[in-house]
Amino acid sequence: MKVTLCTALALLLASGTTMAQTSPYAGQEARPIKALSDDELTGLAQGRGAGFAKAAELNGYPGPMHVIELSDALALTPGQRGASEALMHGHKARARELGARLIDAERALDRLFAEREADAARVDAATRRVGELHAALRGEHLKTHLEQTTLLSPRQIERYQALRGYAAGSMPAPAHVHRH
Repeated sequence: MKVTLCTALALLLASGTTMAQTSPYAGQEARPIKALSDDELTGLAQGRGAGFAKAAELNGYPGPMHVIELSDALALTPGQRGASEALMHGHKARARELGARLIDAERALDRLFAEREADAARVDAATRRVGELHAALRGEHLKTHLEQTTLLSPRQIERYQALRGYAAGSMPAPAHVHRH
């Protein structure tokens, strides 16, 4: 027997069965902090970039992690490498601290709802705190790219972009920030 889509739909409707739409959030209700995946929690705790510095990275402002990874290809001087490593070390410490604070703020927001204590004023305060910490963390990542850029020559920045696979015509960061 050949069943067409229309016939199958008619049979489904006649039986009283409906097609439920599963939420893309299904399964996430078991998360300790509903708004953050395990990967996001780990990334925040470890101070990972998570795309926070894309505006810098994709506009010709290299980040220290990749500069260090590409140190031989970029022909970094010992001074540049040492300064990049020091920058990375300080940045990671600040990013981990801000990430931990952001996780705590997200946990507090989640708890408002889990404990049925959410009201407009508390939600405003909690989301403001999350937003402030998110902005501070993103700023930390972006400013680190600014600082890294000052440690490189325009030629190294251009080489970095090529090695990272960015468009051949993309503009390197302004040369006036160079100070190595």
